[in-house]
Order: sequence, then structure tokens, then C-alpha cells
Amino acid sequence: MKEFRGRTAVVTGGGGGIGKAMAVAFAQEGMNVVIGEVDMDAASEAVAAVEAHGVGAIAVENDVSSRESMQALADATNDAFGGCHVLCNNAGVVTFKLAQDMSEDDWDWVLGVDLYGVIYGIQAFLPGMVAAGEGGHIVNTASIAGLVHAATPGISSYTTAKYGVVGISEALSLDLAEHNIGVSVLCPGGVRSRIVQAGRNRPERYGGPEGPVTQIPPGEGVPQEMLEPEDLAKQVLRAIKENHLYIVSHPETQPAVEARFQAILDAYDRIPS
Repeated sequence: MKEFRGRTAVVTGGGGGIGKAMAVAFAQEGMNVVIGEVDMDAASEAVAAVEAHGVGAIAVENDVSSRESMQALADATNDAFGGCHVLCNNAGVVTFKLAQDMSEDDWDWVLGVDLYGVIYGIQAFLPGMVAAGEGGHIVNTASIAGLVHAATPGISSYTTAKYGVVGISEALSLDLAEHNIGVSVLCPGGVRSRIVQAGRNRPERYGGPEGPVTQIPPGEGVPQEMLEPEDLAKQVLRAIKENHLYIVSHPETQPAVEARFQAILDAYDRIPS
């Protein structure tokens, strides 16, 4: 995708962190922006930051774990701007618990937002993007935890979801090639955001709000520097322009990714001849 000006981007979880940084980056390219958020105060601040660049913006209260809410976001986008050209399925949550300590609500909440939120976004927006015939791009936010299972200890549900997001993105890139709709999967390491505070907005149907994460289960993770979301947003823009499927951000995570794939390759050597 080369032309941005006058087109429309939708960013879920766009009120802060990576989402807000992407929204502002799109505005700087001349795009109208739709912010989907559960936190409408944060969404309003993001809209103001976007509008400061002379483009249109709206905030829509949105729970990505609800298929109906995602369809309402798509409807609001169509009403305001006539359609979507860049879809960023970005909203995410995490809970730091070992698998054996997680409740059903813990699993349902994390998978509902981090995996089904992407699926529902695709269901709500993709048919219209294809029918419009104007091309576009989809950015699905995964994580280094979608490439390396041991990225951070105590995030089994998050890792499960993010591996799924990587797989969806890879398959989607094949499905959409003929429609001139690119796909990128964003797999960063540590980024300065409020994801560890995501429990403040945990819906009642998933057990209700909880306090910020204060203790991570013991275990050895992959060392990672903290990246500013604005720097990551620049990489996202470049990936959209150059149609890159994978977006990685932390060179220090490369050895862990190589080790994972080497272990898979080694398993082939153990097949009896």
C-alpha cells in the first residue's frame, strides 16, 4: 500500500501505547483514523492527538472480545468515512499466571481479547475491504511471545493467543494476495505501554476488574530492552508501505527465535530412516 492521504485507518486499543502511536503515525500520513477503545477518556485524548494533524478522527467504545461490538465499530467507520483501508487489530491484555493457576475466566478473557479480537476484526471489516476493491492492509499485533514460547515466564494464555495471531496472519496473507490487501504481523518485545494494567478494564463476564500486575511468576525469559511505541509505529508504517509480513523490533530476541526453529529442524533429524 503506497497511498495513505485521504484514506482511513482503524486502530483497536488505540487510546494508548502502540495503538495511539500508530494512530498518530497514520494521521501524519494524512489518514483519517477511527479509535476503538474500552477506555473512552484515553480514546478522546488519542482523537485530539490525531486531529492535531488536520485529519478526521472518531472514537468508538469498543470491546474486541465481542463480535457485536466489532461489527458496530465497522458500521461506525463506514458511516463516518465510507470504509476502512488499514485495519490494526491491536487491542491486547495479559495475565501473569502459570497455566495450572489460571481460572476459566482468565483463559476466556485473554483469548477473547488477544485472539478472538483479531478474528472478530477480520470478520467485521474484511468483507467490506475486499468488496471495495481499493486494496489496503491489515496489521495484527502479536508479540515476540508469538514466536518464542519462553519469551516471558507465566504467560501461557498470552502465548497461546499470540501464536494464533501469527498463524492467522500468515494464512491471511495468502488469502488476500489477489485482492491487493497486504498483511503484517507485529511481533515486538518490550514496549512502553499500559498492558500490565489491562485488568482495570476486565469485563464482569470475565471476572471483573483487577489491579495491575505487580509480580511475575519465576522463570527465565528472553532479555529485552524497552522500546518507545512511536519508534515501533515507524516500523509499522514502513512494513505497510513495503508489504512486509513480519515486523520484529528487538535484535536481542533473534537468538531465541533461531533456537526455537533449530529445535524443530533437529526433530526432523530424529525421524527414523
